[in-house]
Amino acid sequence: AGATVVLFARKEAELILAVGQLPKPAFQEHSFRVIDFGDLDEVKNQVIVWKREFPTVHILVNNSGGPAGGLLMEESTEKLASVFSQHVLASQIWVQAVVEGMKKAGYGRILNIISVSVRQPIQGLGVSNTVRAAMASWSKTLSRELGPFGITVNSILPGFTATGRLAEVNQLRAKMQDKSIEEIEKELIGQVPIGRFVQPDEVAALAVFLCSSLAGAMTGNSIAVDGGFLT
Repeated sequence: AGATVVLFARKEAELILAVGQLPKPAFQEHSFRVIDFGDLDEVKNQVIVWKREFPTVHILVNNSGGPAGGLLMEESTEKLASVFSQHVLASQIWVQAVVEGMKKAGYGRILNIISVSVRQPIQGLGVSNTVRAAMASWSKTLSRELGPFGITVNSILPGFTATGRLAEVNQLRAKMQDKSIEEIEKELIGQVPIGRFVQPDEVAALAVFLCSSLAGAMTGNSIAVDGGFLT
């Protein structure tokens, strides 16, 4: 949508592919950095280097991948702490890095891609449910602090979305429930009023709007793109 994009993730091959698929604005180049958000020291060091090249950032999208599934009662405190660090603490580092430039510009968009589990915990995703809720509360708190500076902070809550992540979770569900993938998918779709999984582009469309000047009065929101899953 006309933005210069810098992508951050762990897998270089996938980053190269993703950057290559982005439309190029005139006289601008998209780029990427290889980084593991699970290593906060690495995140802090990357931020220092990256800010020299991009001192002013208008849009920050936090979209860390979800943890492996499992029952919450069976998870270790170490895993909870690790996932909390990867999501909330890493995002906190990024926000603190970009806010100064946003304040000077009088414009900023911080967007967090979370999950419908913020409002309705999803069976078999105990750690994810817990940390996603923390992200939503963190996001709402920031919206109150940053609103006076022309910076909005919103969260998108995707429902069952046709991604690799959903495929992985469905495999886990099938194993835990001794069912086929087809049975699991049918059961999930049965919970979605539109009768299908959400497509990634449908989530992206809301992201583009929330990051635009048209959404200047929208902040502190957690908006579901879930095909009607939430009641």
